[in-house]
Order: sequence, then C-alpha cells, then structure tokens
Amino acid sequence: MLSWDDQAKSALQPAMPPMPGTGAAPASASASSAAPSPRRMTAADKRVINGQTDVNQLVPFKYKWAWEKYLATCANHWMPQEVNMNRDIALWKDPNGLTEDERRIVKRNLGFFVTADSLAANNITLGTYRHITAPECRQFLLRQAFEEAIHTHAYQYIVESLGLDESEIFNAYNEVKSIRDKDEFLIPFISAIMDPNFKTGTLETDQTLLKSLIVFACLMEGLFFYVGFTQILALGRQNKMTGAAEQYQYILRDESMHCNFGIDLINTVKLENPQLWTAEFKAEIKALFLQAVELEYRYAEDTMPRGVLGMNASMFKGYLRYIANRRATQIGLEPLFPNEENPFPWMSEMIDLKKERNFFETRVIEYQSGGALSWD
Repeated sequence: MLSWDDQAKSALQPAMPPMPGTGAAPASASASSAAPSPRRMTAADKRVINGQTDVNQLVPFKYKWAWEKYLATCANHWMPQEVNMNRDIALWKDPNGLTEDERRIVKRNLGFFVTADSLAANNITLGTYRHITAPECRQFLLRQAFEEAIHTHAYQYIVESLGLDESEIFNAYNEVKSIRDKDEFLIPFISAIMDPNFKTGTLETDQTLLKSLIVFACLMEGLFFYVGFTQILALGRQNKMTGAAEQYQYILRDESMHCNFGIDLINTVKLENPQLWTAEFKAEIKALFLQAVELEYRYAEDTMPRGVLGMNASMFKGYLRYIANRRATQIGLEPLFPNEENPFPWMSEMIDLKKERNFFETRVIEYQSGGALSWD
C-alpha cells in the first residue's frame, strides 16, 4: 500500500487527456511544432468524467451551474476566529452551566467532526478531483476542499477555546464505536478512488466513482452530519454554547452547498452516462442509504441516551428517514421511507439563510447566497 505522501504525489499528477480527435496523448514539443494545430475546444466537447478536453481550460463554460456555485461559496467566506467564544468558555467552566447530557453532546459532536471534514478533504483532493475532467467542477472542488479545512479549523478552535482534552476528542474516531462505525463505512469509498492505479473509463470503474460521489454528497455531507448539526443548533436556540452554534450554522450553510453541488454532479454524470444507472446499481445504492440511516441513528442513541433539549433519539429516526427520502429522490431514486415528516422544521430555516440578524444576536451577517441553500 502506498503512503499518503505517495498518494498525494499521484493525485497531483493527473494524466493529460488526449488531444481532441486524436485518441492519443500530446506529442513532444518538437514533434507537435510541425503538426497542424488541433481545433479549439468547444463547450460541447466537455464531459464531467472521461473527458478528452484540456482540464486547464476553464472556458468556454458548459457547466455554468458549477461555476455559479463556486462564486456563491466564495461570497460566503468566513473564518472561525471571527466568532467570539467568551460566553461558551464561561458556560463550559461553570459546573452548573450545562447538564452532563449536554456536555456529552458537545464532546461527541466534536469527536466526530474534528476528523470527518479531514476525511472529506482527503477524498476531494486525493480522489474525486483527479477523476473529474470538467474544469468548472474542479474549480468548485478546490473551494470545497478549502472550506473543509476551515471546518476542521473551526472544530479545533472550539476544542481549544473550551480547554478540552485534545487527545480524547481527536482520538474519538478510533475509540468511540458510534463514530468509528460511521468512518469505517466511509473509508472504503475513499480508498477505492484514491488508489493511484484506479482509472475511470469502464462500466465498473465509472460506477465505483459514481458510488463514491453518492456516498459523500448524499450520505456523508447530506446525512451523517445532521444529528450533530441539529443537536448543537438546538443548544444555540436555548442560548447555550452560542459561539459554537454560530460556527455550526456557518458550517451547515457550507455543507448544504456542498451537498447540492454533489447532487448536481451526480445527476450530470448520470445524464452523460445513462448506462451506469442499472437496476443492480440502484439496488446497491438503496442498501447503502439504509445502512447509513441505521449508523447515524446509532450515533443519535449514543449521543442522547436520555431526552435532552426537548429531543430524544427516537425523534431522530424519523428525521433521518425524512432526510434519506429527500436525498434519494434528488438523485432519481424512489423514497425509501414513505410518509416520513420532518420533526425539526426549524432546521430548514437554518439552511435557508438570508441577510438578517442571526438567531444568536451576536452580529449582522451578510448571507449572500441564501436562495441556493433551500432544502430542495
């Protein structure tokens, strides 16, 4: 098995696509100088995967939706240090500030998230980016990877501010079963496309890549994050841990955009490669959805062994099924759990941010792209 350094080097050396119309790699400089110039690329030549156009040529645009989402994420830039943590620190240090159940929620949340966004960033930079051949989509992925770094920074900032045991929090993904099980579910889908020998271009490998895209957009960012988001934002709604909750609100906004981009990417791959969307493949995806819902529900039970914040673990069963239905239908599958309703309608308000005083009343925030963040 190659080291992370070796994999990183491989990821940074994507194979140049063949010149349009030749089916072969570009010739040497001396040889190509005597050959006729290839025709200029058109938007119609581009493909999301297995494209034969120059990945360095951003325009002409074909996937304008990807470029617009890139611009929207740039407009929503933020940094963790902008958020004042003084109230959180005082509350955490107060023996009567939070209940033990509330403290468990905070620590379990950070235990999952401090490494989850690193997994997501590695998946993008060492895997997905290498296999996407549309420059507009690559541009968004670069911004997304940076945002994953900001999120990891935010969780570290919260851990440091509260004076938590860093070894305990950062090792939770090895030591806490409900967290480890989620990560072990994800890791095979990272490893498959990070393998330096993995190449798209066959039915099997293209389905492997599509499966990885679905797992990360719909199940990791689109499902595995939502118990934690709901819990911390519920604390914020009760005027507790408001600094941490404000950061989670910004992260939720970012992840909602990541999820929406991923779903658009998945649907475009399906549109350009309909042969991948077989009955057998859809059955496999449905099984992964069901497994992910069960894993996230077990996490809810672990983080909330008793009712707290007006919520209990059983409420999350319906919520996770509701989200899974939304994600499934967004990529063209039938609802997996008919007639499920959202027990936390206020979460939709957290996602659909507009220019307003945020609900913690800390400062006025310019939310420039709220329209792109609707639940749909």
